[in-house]
Amino acid sequence: MPVFLVTALLAVAFLFARWTLEVRAHHRRLERLRWRIHVNGIRGKSTVARNVAGMLREAGYVTVAKSTGTEAAVINRHGVDEPIIRRGPPTILEQIEVTKQYVTDDVEALVIECMALKPEYQEVSERLIVRSNIGILTNVREDHQDVMGETLPEIARSLLSTCPWNGLLVTSEQDPALQEVMREVASARGTEVLVADPASVTDAEMKRFDYIAFKDNVAIALAIAERVGIPRGLAMNGIVRAEPDPGVLRVKELLIGGKRVTWANLFAVNDRESMVVAMERLAAYVKDDTFTIGILNNRADRERRALQFADVAAKDLHFDQLVTFGAHEGVVTDRLIANGVPRAGILNLGDDHHPRLEEIVDRMILQQAGQHLFIVGFVNIPTLQAERLLEYFEHEAPAWAGTAPALG
Repeated sequence: MPVFLVTALLAVAFLFARWTLEVRAHHRRLERLRWRIHVNGIRGKSTVARNVAGMLREAGYVTVAKSTGTEAAVINRHGVDEPIIRRGPPTILEQIEVTKQYVTDDVEALVIECMALKPEYQEVSERLIVRSNIGILTNVREDHQDVMGETLPEIARSLLSTCPWNGLLVTSEQDPALQEVMREVASARGTEVLVADPASVTDAEMKRFDYIAFKDNVAIALAIAERVGIPRGLAMNGIVRAEPDPGVLRVKELLIGGKRVTWANLFAVNDRESMVVAMERLAAYVKDDTFTIGILNNRADRERRALQFADVAAKDLHFDQLVTFGAHEGVVTDRLIANGVPRAGILNLGDDHHPRLEEIVDRMILQQAGQHLFIVGFVNIPTLQAERLLEYFEHEAPAWAGTAPALG
């Protein structure tokens, strides 16, 4: 046998042996944990992971969490974010490294947000990396159809790749048909399904948050708290104290050109149901004299989603004016008009026009007749216009000194 071939085979054998030892060591670390919690779903994964970790931490359990939300981070045992610095593209093997670095002998709970999209990678993440005894499927929405399936049941089955074996699956998804899919898959894995009821979360509990929180997410953490024996009041304290994801919905009140501007950043929202629910939560900011503006922020590689949200904006939401950022301005404008939006109610400020920030502020804000403008941005954040506007609202526009409605 040639020497180079022998050398190559030895190298492969060495790497395989090393990988086997790493996997065994990883599994030993996992087996010491009381709870291994794998969080999946279309919306709310980062928030739920942080809520559950905060609840366990408040109850005295040494807990480590890992979030891949707006900014990938490990939430250490003290509840402090430690940003993950990546030297290359993200990979699910990152979960193993986090466990190796943070799960020491005294850690009792590990909460990991699923970072895989393709079902086969989700399956690997569950079977080999997390091996959860509590799985969470926050909800099922129309998103990532290119890899998860076209229909909601198909998407649900893809997400259920992270359903634990012989454990507990918790969801706040209220669609009976999707719940049935969950029970079917969970039953085949010897797992119980627990449906958390958002209606069980009181308005008084929601008013404790200093950001726009959603009962669906809170209900999941409280359902787990009840199952594992953590008193509700203690659990709520931990949920409220948990540091939220940087992309969580907060409302800013600004004063621009003598106008009061209420700004809500929903750029992370990418499905109809979440958008409608978010707008319902924001309804308190809209009065009879408020002029409402919705920003359709469209990425060049997401024409299908751009058209879907043009339909949502026209049929399900009620803005006085719609502004287009990013790509696909022509087809989006045509779709809006076809859905009954008057041409005068559409303002194109995207890639077809390359406006400077000053022009965006002037045409979208200063030229409006109303003295109170309610502006909401949604659909995918990476466009030049959105980035400029976010920077302006965050660092340059002065705050309004009046009193805003309570978030609850």
